[in-house]
Amino acid sequence: MVAAHTSSHSSESAEWIICLDKRPAERSGEDVDIILARLKNVKAFERFHLSLLQQICLCGFYECLEKGITLYRQGDIGTSWYAVLSGSLDVKVSETSSYQDAVTICTLGTGTAFGESILDNTPRHATIVTREFSELLRIEQKEFRSLWEKYHQCMAGLLVPPYGVMESGCSADRMPDKENISNNSFVSVSKHQNKKSFIDSPAKPHLTCISQVPSEKILRAGKILRNAILSRAPHMIRDRKYHLKTYRQCCVGTELVDWQMQQSSCVHSRIQAVGMWQVLLEEGVLNHVDQELSFQDKYLFYRFLDDEQEDAPLPSEEERKESQEELQDTLLLLSQIGPDAHMRMILRKHPSERTADDLEIIYEELLHIKALSHLSTTVKRELAGVLIFESHAKAGTVLFSQGEEGTSWYIILKGSVNVVIYGKGVVCTLHEGDDFGKLALVNDAPRAASIVLREDNCHFLRVDKEDFNRILRDVEANTVRLKEHGQDVLVLEKSLSSSRTSSHGASSSHYKYKVMSGTPEKILEHLLEMMRLDSQFTESDSALDDFVLMHCVFIPNSQLCPVLMAQYPLSAASQGSEQEKLDYTLNNKRRVIRLVMQWAAVHGDHLQEEDVSVVFLEEFLMAVSNDAKVIPALRDQLTKLERIVKQNTEDARVSQKKHKVLLRQFSMGDEKLQKRQPIKSNDEILFKVYCCDHTYTTIRVAVAASVREVIGAVADKLGSAEDLLLVNLSSAGEKVVFKPNDVSVFSTLSINGRLFACRRDQLDSLTPLPEQEGPSTGLLASFELMSSKDVAYHMTSYDWELFHCVHELELIYHTFGRQNVKKTTVNLDLFLRRFNEIQFWVITEICLCSQLSKRVQLLKKFIKIAAHCKEYRNLNAFFAVIMGLSNPAVCRLNQTWEKLPSKFKKFYGEFENLMDPSRNHRAYRLTVAKLDPPIIPFMPLLIKDMTFTHEGNKTCIDNLVNFEKMRMIANTVKILRYCRSQPFSPDSPLASKNHPEVRTYVRQLHVIDNQRTLTQLSHGLEPRRS
Repeated sequence: MVAAHTSSHSSESAEWIICLDKRPAERSGEDVDIILARLKNVKAFERFHLSLLQQICLCGFYECLEKGITLYRQGDIGTSWYAVLSGSLDVKVSETSSYQDAVTICTLGTGTAFGESILDNTPRHATIVTREFSELLRIEQKEFRSLWEKYHQCMAGLLVPPYGVMESGCSADRMPDKENISNNSFVSVSKHQNKKSFIDSPAKPHLTCISQVPSEKILRAGKILRNAILSRAPHMIRDRKYHLKTYRQCCVGTELVDWQMQQSSCVHSRIQAVGMWQVLLEEGVLNHVDQELSFQDKYLFYRFLDDEQEDAPLPSEEERKESQEELQDTLLLLSQIGPDAHMRMILRKHPSERTADDLEIIYEELLHIKALSHLSTTVKRELAGVLIFESHAKAGTVLFSQGEEGTSWYIILKGSVNVVIYGKGVVCTLHEGDDFGKLALVNDAPRAASIVLREDNCHFLRVDKEDFNRILRDVEANTVRLKEHGQDVLVLEKSLSSSRTSSHGASSSHYKYKVMSGTPEKILEHLLEMMRLDSQFTESDSALDDFVLMHCVFIPNSQLCPVLMAQYPLSAASQGSEQEKLDYTLNNKRRVIRLVMQWAAVHGDHLQEEDVSVVFLEEFLMAVSNDAKVIPALRDQLTKLERIVKQNTEDARVSQKKHKVLLRQFSMGDEKLQKRQPIKSNDEILFKVYCCDHTYTTIRVAVAASVREVIGAVADKLGSAEDLLLVNLSSAGEKVVFKPNDVSVFSTLSINGRLFACRRDQLDSLTPLPEQEGPSTGLLASFELMSSKDVAYHMTSYDWELFHCVHELELIYHTFGRQNVKKTTVNLDLFLRRFNEIQFWVITEICLCSQLSKRVQLLKKFIKIAAHCKEYRNLNAFFAVIMGLSNPAVCRLNQTWEKLPSKFKKFYGEFENLMDPSRNHRAYRLTVAKLDPPIIPFMPLLIKDMTFTHEGNKTCIDNLVNFEKMRMIANTVKILRYCRSQPFSPDSPLASKNHPEVRTYVRQLHVIDNQRTLTQLSHGLEPRRS
């Protein structure tokens, strides 16, 4: 039984309800007009023909239901169709006839419709219960069928197939489905088998904006920009004529872009400016005169929202002043959110309308999406051409339902969804970067679960079945497999080459072949064949460069050296004329020589650490020397090769005779004041290893020593190795027990961490040393006399030394696990530790400063240091300082922050925005893309990118090396190469009497690295307010 009643309403709203409460036969023409005026405001009905709306006014009924009322149950035969005018209702589904096990799979909100099963008398698929007080429009079965027969073309958008060509915004019978990507009404994105969605429909709805209600922030931004234009360039907003028609008070797209670029240094390009104006267009704060939804840098007319009304007022003197003051902040805000708006604008275009620049922008975005990390570059580029943007405004919207045919694959760009299975409820939640729906396409099977929006305003990338299958077919069709003994040994991908075609028409040179996977030997063989001898080692041989950089993962030097020697032809070819044989042999020799020189250049000092590499270089030089006596063409290369081999063999002999000895703990001692040199794995270290009673023994071992070797050295001093463990003990008392095969553990200790050796039964009794607690007083007295620019300069100088010591290969060892490749990453470890050291230095100095006014001065100083680090392109230190300031122990100091001048609060806010991790650190990536080297990048993000690629892709596929994965990781490593392609030599600040003290200070920071201690100090400074 459905409980319905009319509650008391205001006199303004009650009139139309009274009219709807009358029997249909008793409604007058005036009643119909009153109801019509109300229903015209319902978004779902705004495209309905007037005569259809009048029929609804004649036959519809008004119902309002209290919270908790069951409208109908699953399995009932329906008698009415409903539209939600206000409130919300829960949709509950049960796998049995028992109502008790029903699971709420979604919520129907205002602007949704349900109940179309009355068209064919099928039982209700769900139970509907009001979630709160709700108002509904109800149409009975007979009238609804009659309306459907007469107006089905017009009503199709309200129903899910098979009745309509479009899905309902939320149908409770077939489960709520997609809302229109531009509209919060009943009308929704089309069912994909009858695809005429908003983005490619020739009859797209006439909307003034994509977002129905502009946010206050963007409304304010629009007002500031309009007032600034009227103050500085009032001629830009005026009546304009085009094709005999006058457009009132509008601007031109190209002029808006020109003006914006003149106003701020944060606007770097016209494309960026287009994205910034697109933000206003999306929210309806700026509108195209013909309601186009994309801002274009063309002679097109746009009008500010304030100018939509007749005789819009000019800004007052006070508003002009405000626009002057707030303009730069407004442009900065738009520059930060503009790239996302620009991306959405591109994705809303029909795929056939996307330009080459558009496709490149989409492709760049796809590189950082977790769900696509395993796909090849070619597939990502294909996807860039077919992806469709789809957004849904309300939590509870059902994207698709369990049992439906799979028509699309989705990737979450923003927001989250619940995966719901009948009888089990929500089985998991998917977030930004996750994907769903692919399985049903691959297996051509029904959907295995329902997908329900978990929050408002979710954005998706969608790939439809037809495009998905075509891309898979194309990939397979363009895959070339080389087999030996019935097994694949090399897999290539064929694609059209961008190189110029010959005047003689088509030829095989139109295609290029990219290595996807293979055995190491076959990959090398193919890459050597493809090497172009007429060019430098550049783009044409980037795959060989990737091989040289990444080979340690799949073929170590001990195996590579014999393969390289085997590739060097000792005899001439067996076929062709004498000259052809000689040319063929010569070219093959030159290719291998060039590869060996590239290999030696990339590996550098690392080659000297392996006898097998040094011996190979000597043997290879001898073979080339012998050939050069007979083949003069090899002599140029021989000279370069001799220089490389001589350097490596001599350095290797010196290094074997004399090891560098590092004193104590890397982070302490006078050696930090010397210019840093790369630490080699066979360098030795004098290191203290402590016992549980805080006594210690000093050992001397190689930096790359394994834990087993360290324990052996400790045991020699202590007299017993039985059951000894090696433990990293942090200042907070946290213990990490090292495994016997772990290598180079000295550099992995935390800043104030120490190495302990103990028996297993003594593990619980280990306590930190007093010295691990860090300083008890800050160094404010000397620090406050130092210039912020001097501090930033010397920090950058020292950070550059550390960064320059990091070998490219260390990033690869770190990603794949140094114990797996049996290599050390000590230089990288120390550079990463420097990041933590700077971060804790900031927190330590502030938390040890007891005087409020001094703390405010410290905040200002650190913000200035961050600004100078950014200016010096030391982004690693910049991030470390800002992250130190955003640490809970610092950011909770409200009294301190309240007294910080607004100018510094603004700077800090800008810096925090740059650190925003959303969309995979998009803000940071856009900033770095505009910088020229030298750059000290934010190293933790580079590491994260490499780990992301490593974990998302198998190293081997069907026993073949996944070379596409190697290529992706190599591309990240090459960012390091680019950052260091110019030397660091900024103009040194004027030398002052504190100059040497500053240098010493920044190289020997004393910090507290125990978060608990820092939090306690913070509460001591400013106790929590009750």
